[in-house]
Amino acid sequence: MDKRTRARELAMQALYQLDVQRDDYLAGAEAFLKENSADDEVFALARQWTRGAWEKIESCDELIKEAAVKWELSRLSSVDRSILRLCAYQLRYCRDIPEKVVINEAIEIAKRYSGEQSPRFVNGVLDAILRKLKSNRQSE
Repeated sequence: MDKRTRARELAMQALYQLDVQRDDYLAGAEAFLKENSADDEVFALARQWTRGAWEKIESCDELIKEAAVKWELSRLSSVDRSILRLCAYQLRYCRDIPEKVVINEAIEIAKRYSGEQSPRFVNGVLDAILRKLKSNRQSE
């Protein structure tokens, strides 16, 4: 498995745990990432993306709420919510990562870790987020 793919999976899993346990888990998240990283590069990326998404959770959640029009954020599965938070963060703040890569990786993670309908749902929400971000960038 590609190092960046593994880092995304670990970041999603850490965000899932943070979603359930909140800030009480912040110290444990880093230990989890270190224990499950094959090397320093995977750990560093997973840590960066986990911390970044958690620090920007409000803006990421706002993007998700706007894009998932018929869905309450609290009603999404924790796995889907974690995937969307990570990818909303990457689309908005990690401009060095190609947008298509972010979305394709999210779909693959949803296939691996979530329900049958999740890949399509994740794709639709992330496409809507990307359209909104592009529109905002053009108007700046």
